[in-house]
Amino acid sequence: MMKEIPIPFIRTNQIGIVVFVVLAIVLQQPALIAALWAVQLIMLWRGIRVNVFVQLASPFLKHRIQGAQTEAAELSRFNNSIAVTLLTVSMIAFWLDPSGWSGYVAAALVAVAAFVAICGFCVGCFLYYQFKRLRRR
Repeated sequence: MMKEIPIPFIRTNQIGIVVFVVLAIVLQQPALIAALWAVQLIMLWRGIRVNVFVQLASPFLKHRIQGAQTEAAELSRFNNSIAVTLLTVSMIAFWLDPSGWSGYVAAALVAVAAFVAICGFCVGCFLYYQFKRLRRR
């Protein structure tokens, strides 16, 4: 597993998250959230290189990877864990109430966090550093 992950890979995953959740909400298709959950779960298990979004974008990212800024794999894994947890909550909500809005709300939290991260503030990173700071006490 990589110790550092190139930011273009991270951004590609974030864009994929936003697109899938927005499409799921607009099209009223929880199946798209289920697909996103599977993509994120596999990434949590096997790493970002097996992420479908990264795989599809790889030909376009090759020239951007060399010398790109990176993010610690541990931090990326923490963020991915939050996403998988919220998407799992979303899937459970759809299972309990297929027509309910709560599944879309849980998935939207993931999309908003991904969008905000694309814009420059990583909510998961903030939580990670707060968690680490509290553990040191």
